[in-house]
Amino acid sequence: MSATQVVAAKVRAIFPTNAGCAVFLGNDDKVFVIYVDPAVGSAIAMTMKRMSRERPQTHDLISRIFQGLGARVERIVVNNFHDGVFYGRLIISMENELGARKIVEIDARPSDCLAIALHEDSPIYVAQHVWEEMEDMSEILCKMEDQDVGFGDHDAS
Repeated sequence: MSATQVVAAKVRAIFPTNAGCAVFLGNDDKVFVIYVDPAVGSAIAMTMKRMSRERPQTHDLISRIFQGLGARVERIVVNNFHDGVFYGRLIISMENELGARKIVEIDARPSDCLAIALHEDSPIYVAQHVWEEMEDMSEILCKMEDQDVGFGDHDAS
């Protein structure tokens, strides 16, 4: 997927819901929501707030595995939306023993991709066709931030 087919985004905020968490993803032009389960929502919120954990969580473990393998998260892409379900790709790179660079694309839930990207300070992208399909939720985000109903520390980079 070329750079012209994706839109740079960031996690703007995360708010608890009855069934999990609402992750507001977007940029200055537009924001949309991805709903995630409570465990991943908690991991995303803790990473956004740079909170330390007593014991490593799954996303910490994945980051440590990547680090041990000499792999780096290049970027994540929310690459599809079908029947109410978002799809994501985790793009990692590493060098082999001969110094050749290898890039691997892994199919993953966008929620996991977001948690890992935030943990690794990696870029977040949304496929252009997904971006265009999503309704702009910027006004709702502003209202929720005014009510301060979220986990705090909104507008993470």
